Amino acid sequence: MGKRIVQVFYGPGKGKTSAAVGQCIRAASLGQSVIIIQFLKGKDAEEFNFLERLEPDIKLFRFEKSEESYDLLLPSQQKEEKQNILNGFNFAKKVIDTGECDVLVLDEVLGLLDIGLIEVSDIIKLIELRDDYTRLVLTGRNLPEELREYVNIISKLDLEKDDMK
Repeated sequence: MGKRIVQVFYGPGKGKTSAAVGQCIRAASLGQSVIIIQFLKGKDAEEFNFLERLEPDIKLFRFEKSEESYDLLLPSQQKEEKQNILNGFNFAKKVIDTGECDVLVLDEVLGLLDIGLIEVSDIIKLIELRDDYTRLVLTGRNLPEELREYVNIISKLDLEKDDMK
């Protein structure tokens, strides 16, 4: 088996998910199995519904039940949604632990740190579960300094201009 590769796309710019999906398409074209788990996008992240057409080569999972993004929910709704999100994170652990795929993308998992649903140590434990998977891709706005030593490839996406508002 190959050595683990951990890759991060982070920053305030747009395109982190798209960059991660590009890695998925490349891997699937090489015959590798790919799983994407999306967090904090709400159930209705329509921009990536087309990925469902790429199954079984690329499998997409969303554990959130709400149509709205987590940060837009009322506190009572957030409490319920928190458990759904944590179920998704636990599923990611199972996928890594069982070697269920060659490439695992945890889209917006770094955002779970920002809102306090998980700790940096949770991601480190996830990374360290196995060392024989091909690639783990993490996305989010912020990359904690403590995670950098566990990551092989870091890409920061910055927004230079956005006059679309």
